Amino acid sequence: MRVIAGEARRLKLVTPDGNDTRPTQDRIKETLFNMIQNEVPGAVFVDAFAGSGGIGIEALSRGAVRAYFIENNAKAVKCITQNIKTTKFEEKAVVLKQDILLGLKNVREEEVDIIFVDPPYEGGLYERTFELLAKMPYVTKYTLLIAECNLDTDLTLFEDAGFEIIKEKKYKTNQHVFMKRKTDEEE
Repeated sequence: MRVIAGEARRLKLVTPDGNDTRPTQDRIKETLFNMIQNEVPGAVFVDAFAGSGGIGIEALSRGAVRAYFIENNAKAVKCITQNIKTTKFEEKAVVLKQDILLGLKNVREEEVDIIFVDPPYEGGLYERTFELLAKMPYVTKYTLLIAECNLDTDLTLFEDAGFEIIKEKKYKTNQHVFMKRKTDEEE
């Protein structure tokens, strides 16, 4: 796995051994960042269920001013820390070795621009995560939320939590769902 573009372009990133994390493939990561390239420069970015931190590091490499990495797995946090050192983004990175629900409460920002959520596909974490995000004051009507999920995920769970799906990008085995907070005028 590597950084695709920007300041840390071509630097190799380490990933945890085993099947506890699923690093986003470089090709899919490149497609994702091509779709959001105009939103990333100057952004505050949250990489939830960060794994090796590849998505948040890509955002920093492409001009995000700060990235939060929320990850509970000790091996994965070690990889994130090593990858942040490799890319020299220590000043812009905040690593929260916490459960997702506690980690989201510890994001200290008035507004977050982009939140990327990629939990284990099984286990009901999408519902709990998006229900909490709907209550966070830093998630404004301008915040872009992106969920990486299975192709057969029931997307009404995002709408039920208070988000409006604005775009979907399907790949062979999974998809990215782009959404914003529903505003009062639309309800």
